Parts: sequence; C-alpha cells; structure tokens
Amino acid sequence: MVNLEWYRTFKAVYKNGNFSNAAKELFISQPAVSQQISMLEAHVGYKLFNRKSKGVEPTEYAKLLNNLIIEALDRLENVENGFREKAFSSNKLVSVGISKHLFSSIGNLLLSKFDFIDFTFAENDTLFQLVDSKKIDFAVVTRKYDTFDTIQKEVGTIKQIMIASNDLDITDCLKEIENENLMAVEHWLNQQKWYSYDARIPHVKLFWLHVFDKKRPSMISNYIIPSENEMINTLSKNSGLAVVWDSNAKTFLEEGKIQLLWNSPKMPNTKVFLLSRKNDTLNSVLDEVLSEIKVFF
Repeated sequence: MVNLEWYRTFKAVYKNGNFSNAAKELFISQPAVSQQISMLEAHVGYKLFNRKSKGVEPTEYAKLLNNLIIEALDRLENVENGFREKAFSSNKLVSVGISKHLFSSIGNLLLSKFDFIDFTFAENDTLFQLVDSKKIDFAVVTRKYDTFDTIQKEVGTIKQIMIASNDLDITDCLKEIENENLMAVEHWLNQQKWYSYDARIPHVKLFWLHVFDKKRPSMISNYIIPSENEMINTLSKNSGLAVVWDSNAKTFLEEGKIQLLWNSPKMPNTKVFLLSRKNDTLNSVLDEVLSEIKVFF
C-alpha cells in the first residue's frame, strides 16, 4: 500500500529541485528523503529524478505524476489544516516552540492558561522556520526576523548574569568587581569550577566579550549539562560558577539557593519575541499568550 508521506516528499523534491532543501522544508533528514523517493520509484515502477551537479531534475514521468497528484494532495493538506483549525478552536490546542533553556522560566507560564499545549524544543532559526511553514502556532525567540508572513511581538528582555554556588566566598571577587580590577577578577574566576549547557560555552564567551572586551575567555568548562535550568539546579547543590539568563536564575536567587556574583551594566539586554503565524483563528489566542508571558517580565 502506498504511503502518503512519499507523495508529500515527492512534492517537496519536485518543488525545490533538491533533496537537501526538501528535507529542510519537511523537517526530516536528507537520507530519509532519498529513501522515500526510492520507495516511491519502486512502487510506481519508474525513475522520477535524475541527479545533477546541483540538485535533481524531474523525469518526464515525474512531471506526469506531479500533474496527476498535485491537486489531490493540495486538497488533502487543506482538509488536514482545516481539521487542525477546528480542533484548535474547540479545544484551544496550542503548539508552542521554545528553547529548552527557557522552557522552565517562560514556557511553564502557559500551562495554567491552556488545556492542550504541544511544546517543541528548538533554537531560534528552527523555531522561525516552524512558524513560517505553519508547523507550529507560536514560538518564543531571542531575535527578530525580517518577514511579512509572521506576526512578531516583543514581550520583554532577559540578560546574562554570573551566578555562584552558596559555598563559595565571593567577598574578595565582589570588591575587585566594584574597583573595576578586571585582571584580578578574571584571575579569581579562572580558579573556580565552571558549569555550562554547551561545550562551546556561548554565554560565557558573550560575557567575556562585553565585560572583559575579550573574544575568548581563558577559563574552561568543568561540567556540561545540556539544559540551563537543570544546570542551575545542579550548581545550587554543588560548587562553581555559571553565566545564565537572569530569567532562569530568578527563582533560585529568590529562594536563596545560589548567589548573584555579577550583573554587569556592560552586558546588554536581549529582547524576547513571540512569533505567530498569520491566521484569523489564532488572533484571539495571540493576545492570551502575550498577556500570560508578559506577566513574567
């Protein structure tokens, strides 16, 4: 029996003329695209695409097949989208994309507001693509995109700060920070254990760039925990330092589980945006999502 996903994949490859671009559009791997086209070719008994130096070229049979299926496939996708909109309207089904590092501090706010939420964890560019391709309804991102096809609303700002575990005596370091003795501060920081959610230490590099005016920090990361919230929680029970979003550290600081070591005025704020695909059904819900998230800021 034929798999309808084969035809979706065929449509994407035919439109893009490239397996790699089709894979990006469908949010699957390139080998998966190649495998599905091979299976469809085996099913219909004809070769559908010829490989070129750049991409692929449809055969005459592929052109015929496209003419035969495109209208039916479009109708099927319209029915699928229509069904989703009806489900959305009746049950307030909301699909939200967000970085896994911001889920605990921002994403959690929506749980009490909606009965049905489908969360997707991804980073900024992928989240934008998901909204733009109508795969998800909303996304929380930390950069603005130049587009006319999505609605973008600024909801607040977050900032990177340096935190320390409670066991560390940070008195001397705080004095050096106050005296702007950056060499002594950096020397002290290098003696400590460091936590990060990524081996590339992106937060730390940005902090060093803005605060120390250095492209590369001299410290190394001792522990890598791939979720910022879990990383802060682990740090609160052990010993060391980390550079984190202030939104994620807020509750831990209020509960006295960690110490604020450095909230540098040299560190810029980062704007947080809510992306939404343009859709009349979503307009009423957009205001609900916005108001709920803005409470946090």
